[in-house]
Amino acid sequence: MIACSTVTQREIRFHYDLATMFYRLLWGRHIHHGLWTGEESPAAAQQQLTDALAAAAVRTGDSVVDVGCGMGGSSIHLARAFSCRVTGITLSAVQRGWAGCAARWQGVGRSTRFLRADAERIELPAAAFDVVWSVECTEHLFDKATFFRRAARWLRPGGRMAICAWLAAEPPHSASAEKFIHEVCEGFLCPSLGTMSEYQTWMSDAGLVMRESHDWTDRVSKTWEICRQRSRRAHLGGIARLIGSSAIGFLDRFETILEAYRTGAMRYGSLIFEAPAV
Repeated sequence: MIACSTVTQREIRFHYDLATMFYRLLWGRHIHHGLWTGEESPAAAQQQLTDALAAAAVRTGDSVVDVGCGMGGSSIHLARAFSCRVTGITLSAVQRGWAGCAARWQGVGRSTRFLRADAERIELPAAAFDVVWSVECTEHLFDKATFFRRAARWLRPGGRMAICAWLAAEPPHSASAEKFIHEVCEGFLCPSLGTMSEYQTWMSDAGLVMRESHDWTDRVSKTWEICRQRSRRAHLGGIARLIGSSAIGFLDRFETILEAYRTGAMRYGSLIFEAPAV
């Protein structure tokens, strides 16, 4: 695991409170990578990533906790497409309000609820959920191993934990790879990036059993090519300067994360784990 000690939770919260509209303009209702198979649109590719994870982990009528729900894109989709009951968690009050309004607008206000809370501290009932879902949020957690132990207790017997995550490549790391990963962590406010094997160890130590894992790096890296093109075309640097230094750092790191993927310093993975049935 490669860590960036300068990132703080206060900075993460402040960033997302200010930058939610910025991300909505740049990328859409989902704040996560797209999963490409060909020349489909970014919106279609983003939905394909959500669909691929859901196909592996979600069943009709499940109770789901969406950790790092952002603007509610995945939560709303799971409620609509799978009739799930979804609890979304976000650090950002702005995102919580946005997600709640979007859910009501799309007719799933009664089957969703959104909480402004710290996922590493929130108290949720044991065995209350069929699925713990987290797409590109665990990068922002400070103590990943402890989080997974806590989150595993939220699952019912036979429940699933479904994760998509930015990953550091497996060691050993070259000096240039460490530099790339550290700059990504700094620019995107990630306290650390774990490796695929570290995620597997953390979840195994939490008592979960791995069902499947996938390296989707080659299918998601196009995300940052498109973000770079859109930011240049829309002159988003000016908007970023109004938002603050974290948004400027975000834009400045588009090329860095592309190079991290291209050189193999970073990977992108999905993991499905299951709580043992009683």
